Amino acid sequence: MTHRKRAGALALLLLLAAAVLAAGPQRSVQVREGKLRQSPSFLGKITADVAYGDRMEVLEETAGWTRVRDGSGRSGWIHASALTEKKVVLKAGQGDVAAGASGEEIALAGKGFNEEVEKTYRAANPDVDFAWVDRMETWKVTPDQAAAFVSAGKLVPGGAR
Repeated sequence: MTHRKRAGALALLLLLAAAVLAAGPQRSVQVREGKLRQSPSFLGKITADVAYGDRMEVLEETAGWTRVRDGSGRSGWIHASALTEKKVVLKAGQGDVAAGASGEEIALAGKGFNEEVEKTYRAANPDVDFAWVDRMETWKVTPDQAAAFVSAGKLVPGGAR
């Protein structure tokens, strides 16, 4: 290898090392479906969807919100509870998380609530009627409906002042 090729290879290696060192800490999405937002608020406009297991580079953290960038370069704010420092690894051959666990199981496990905990709770509270909870879980609100609600109610991030 000539001196010029060695110098070029060394320069490339140094650039790659600098890029790796410049990258922020990594987190994994621990909810089935996460939303990247323009601002650190549940009222912020949704700019992108992220999925369970997606790796995110942390850019900034403030008041329970984390500004992140994904591998495609999309960035935005996501609530810190939707992220984990653990690296989520799917089993080989699983093309879809749903093949190994249901979306409900993934979301509940991320919150420390699973089928076993639910059975224990139901056994300890036999008079509790879960029909309305089950019904509410089927309701879907689109981002446009949420924005209309926020606008009509004159809601602001942080609540009334």
